[in-house]
Amino acid sequence: MTIHSEGPGSGLDQVRRAGIETTGIEIIDESERVARPSDLFWPWFAANVSVFGISYGSYVLGFGLSLWQATIVAVLGIVVSFAACGLVAIAGKRGSAPTMILSRAPFGVVGQKVPGVFSWLISIGWETFLAIMATLATATVFRELGWSSGDAVKVIAMIVVAALIVAASVAGYHIIMAMQSVLTWLTGIATIGYIVLTVDEIDMDAVTSMPNGSGQAVVGAFVMVMTGFGFGWINIAADWSRYQRRETSGAQIVLWNTFAGALAPVVLVLYGILLAGSSEELSAGIVNDPIGTLATVLPTWYLVPFLVASVLALVSGAVLGIYSSGLTLLSLGVRIPRPAAAFIDGVILTLGTIYVVFFAESFLAPFQSFLITLGVPIAAWAGIMIADIALRKRDYDEEALFDSSGRYGAVNWVPVITMAVASVVGWGLVVNSFAQDASWNNWQGYLIEPLGLGEWVADGGYWTGNWAYANLGVLLAFAIGFLVTLVFQRSRVARQEGRA
Repeated sequence: MTIHSEGPGSGLDQVRRAGIETTGIEIIDESERVARPSDLFWPWFAANVSVFGISYGSYVLGFGLSLWQATIVAVLGIVVSFAACGLVAIAGKRGSAPTMILSRAPFGVVGQKVPGVFSWLISIGWETFLAIMATLATATVFRELGWSSGDAVKVIAMIVVAALIVAASVAGYHIIMAMQSVLTWLTGIATIGYIVLTVDEIDMDAVTSMPNGSGQAVVGAFVMVMTGFGFGWINIAADWSRYQRRETSGAQIVLWNTFAGALAPVVLVLYGILLAGSSEELSAGIVNDPIGTLATVLPTWYLVPFLVASVLALVSGAVLGIYSSGLTLLSLGVRIPRPAAAFIDGVILTLGTIYVVFFAESFLAPFQSFLITLGVPIAAWAGIMIADIALRKRDYDEEALFDSSGRYGAVNWVPVITMAVASVVGWGLVVNSFAQDASWNNWQGYLIEPLGLGEWVADGGYWTGNWAYANLGVLLAFAIGFLVTLVFQRSRVARQEGRA
């Protein structure tokens, strides 16, 4: 099903000549599918080369791990999560449509709205989070330079950051790809500069003396890394592979997604582990202002290049998020042009940034709670989607993706119910690590005590027991979604493809 453009000279044609992508959720024309697998390197690397990755070293060590444990957790968590993104990205090549449109194949054209809502929320959350960090980092660097660092600086920074994010996302795919190829070099070079200038801050004696943590703590840190990196992008992974040639190898799609997405984070998190393990003060400061705190160990002359590169890296990640959140909004049935959808999400991003920067008392607490809460249903969806992709042997019926009476149907209740059950089970096995700062999320973990995995201490607002903070719910939600789909949807997929 291809939606054709208006004739030459029309308003739509003029918009396209201005470089703005007008394609929304419709199928990409074969003539426009000219991207190569290596082209996927630019958006994924640029969006994940942010210096913020270094701050994850502090978060990982917060589980009480040793150097070797933290290293294994970082490498495996990052690589595995981006490999999962690569598997979902295969669907983009097979169906030439955004991720949440392709999700209609397992869920049904109408049933897809269930994961679609969660996908939209997590995308909005991520892009807002990145805008918040850029704003806070600007204020901190200005303070370190001895310049003004009050609310006026934050307001100006917020306006500039939001404008950059919204402008690029409204322009669309081709502008974003060109922009990301430039940002990759700028942010990559600046990040290398940061490492060179701060390597003398590392105290290997302190780092190597950190004691081993429990096996449960290793699992918890692994889950956090997965949700913080690849699983944070998995619901939009096919949005960037839909321009790939149909004959492109699926293995190449997975390879380039994994390599591009994981390369920078692995290096940055490992370096962050060394930095955070060397200084308790630095590790503690990262909690409320990650990038700003990392800037405090830099020589003054490098603060401006560091700020520019950091903000651009955060903008790069937010652009991918807001572009895809706009597509997800359209997949939910909102009938507006794609640029307008991106603009609406930009307004929400700005309002969210204003709230956190000027009114919220804690930065990390609501973010961590947000990640785990939405990470559970997204993990369930990812398990369902990856299993469905594995079961399919042929390309998607593109017209049926937009027709509730077609082969994919209106609602497929098996994955809808599976996602609901997996989420309920998953939420019962994750806990809010910031019970006092984000008390609104203390409803989670309701299965931990019944299963004997821990005990809630109401007076102190914390859990006891080694398994309580392992956040097994994310892994279990993924496993339930994957296994149920693989076992109970095999015959349905075969009938859809005329193989049964």
